[in-house]
Amino acid sequence: MTLNNDVIREVAAALILVPLTLSMQSAGMAILIVWQRAYFARHTFHFGLFRCGELTVRCTTALLILHTLQILLWTAFYRWKCFPDLERAFYFSATSYSTVGYGDVVLPPNWRLLGPIESITGVLMCGLSASLVFALVTRLVGHEDRFESSRDPAQLTVTEPGV
Repeated sequence: MTLNNDVIREVAAALILVPLTLSMQSAGMAILIVWQRAYFARHTFHFGLFRCGELTVRCTTALLILHTLQILLWTAFYRWKCFPDLERAFYFSATSYSTVGYGDVVLPPNWRLLGPIESITGVLMCGLSASLVFALVTRLVGHEDRFESSRDPAQLTVTEPGV
């Protein structure tokens, strides 16, 4: 079995694009983790429903922006090597990264291995993002539980059935 130049080019492109994508994801998540830790350290009070929702929306929005930047990285490559216009390159990248893959826009035959590679990468990056949102929600629940369990039991009123 011999490797032709097209396969070598595709593998070389993947060996650049995948680590760049992972680096962007890791750096973005590290920034969000530092921000979340600082936020929890500064705010030691009961957050409440609105504040918990706001934090979740902020984190999720930041992750969506991060994923868009990663899609744009792949878009830039596709525009450079595969597609004549930016719209088609972005559309293909977004559908591949998200694993939707409609198939109405396809890569040229000599670059077609990159689509599945971007899809696998996108799934992994989305999984990392989901784990960060899960960690945030877990921390918010723990934070709120701390305040619920520390409330003075004498202030709580318990009504018994039939009383």
